[in-house]
Amino acid sequence: MFKYTYLYCLNLGLLLIVIGLLACSGEPKKQENQPVINPQVMRESLEKVNRKLVLEEAEAIDAYAKRHGLQMIKTGTGLQFIVFSHGNGDSIRKGDVVRFKYVTKLLSGDIIYSSETAGPKQFVVGRGGVEAGLEEAVLHLKRGDAAIIILPSHLAFGLLGDQDMIPPRSTVIYEIEIIDNQ
Repeated sequence: MFKYTYLYCLNLGLLLIVIGLLACSGEPKKQENQPVINPQVMRESLEKVNRKLVLEEAEAIDAYAKRHGLQMIKTGTGLQFIVFSHGNGDSIRKGDVVRFKYVTKLLSGDIIYSSETAGPKQFVVGRGGVEAGLEEAVLHLKRGDAAIIILPSHLAFGLLGDQDMIPPRSTVIYEIEIIDNQ
């Protein structure tokens, strides 16, 4: 008798599982009073918020430059830089290996990274592996130049930060001196 009761319960359990799976596999039922989200309206709202955030960041960068008496050169991407000591070496081009000393800061002035502790940075221009704004900036420099470079968040580490010391959506400031380019 126990054998038949066990089989009955097992079959009943399997039947309930199959019915449950079949019931879940169809189109989701629309709940009443559930708001319908228009993708176009959602996109426009996100674009509006993004424009506001970009404008606020640009204003904060301009205020930083003004506070420090910096007459920055602005590029179309939002990058800003000033060369405060000119070298006499070759101009940097894509494909060059660039080596430089640096101090990396936030707009607050907090020093995040430095070649004093980590040693000089080096990268091949045009191959990625560094912030997009840093790649863009070095193309305006030559060996021996010392510059201040301000990278808006979209040219630095974006929405996520660097997952270490640089917070999400942070403007990054580099004070660099080009040691060598080959």
